[in-house]
Amino acid sequence: MGDPEQARALDEETLARRRRVLGDDHPDTLSTANNLAVDLYQVGDYEGARALDEDTLARRRRTLGDDHPHTLSSANNLAINLRRVGDPERARALDEDTLARRRRVLGEDHPDTLASASKLANDLRQVGDHEGARVLDEEALAGRRRKLGEDHPDTLHSANNLAVDLYHLGDHEGACALDEDTLERRRRTLGEDHPDTRTSESNLAINRRKLGRGGPAGVSG
Repeated sequence: MGDPEQARALDEETLARRRRVLGDDHPDTLSTANNLAVDLYQVGDYEGARALDEDTLARRRRTLGDDHPHTLSSANNLAINLRRVGDPERARALDEDTLARRRRVLGEDHPDTLASASKLANDLRQVGDHEGARVLDEEALAGRRRKLGEDHPDTLHSANNLAVDLYHLGDHEGACALDEDTLERRRRTLGEDHPDTRTSESNLAINRRKLGRGGPAGVSG
């Protein structure tokens, strides 16, 4: 992965040079600003990342348009940092807008569209809208199965999230069946000791207990 502090220092220097030589709105300048915001996120400076993402998004909207993939990437990143700095309502609104635009511009099954659906599902889950989250997680899971295959980590992440939705909606049989399949696939592809495999083990135990089949309490996901 490399040293995030070193990456931050290099990107800060590059951004300063590109702003001076190319101007604030040049695509290469905005690409570097985007990278620096990622660096800031990695080192825990979420407010700094948010401020930079706000500026980059505004400039990309003005120079590229609201629907350009780079603009939508900036919107996606800003939503992540808004959530980190305690503004989940604005993050959710931005995620809703980004998903709608990606569906229209990129198509329902584009990886970025599916990532946005999964992200918005998480927003809804956080505010207790488990039915809304279920609909989006089913969409993301179906799309990822088609595009990525049954065993891809992103597909299994969506399966895990859908099982969590089903748990909260009281469908413990459905959640248990999905957790069993996800656990088997994660054991085979990631290994017994991978954190995602352990999450699946924990979640399956929860649903088995709800069904009277034993297992420790606690939900992961």
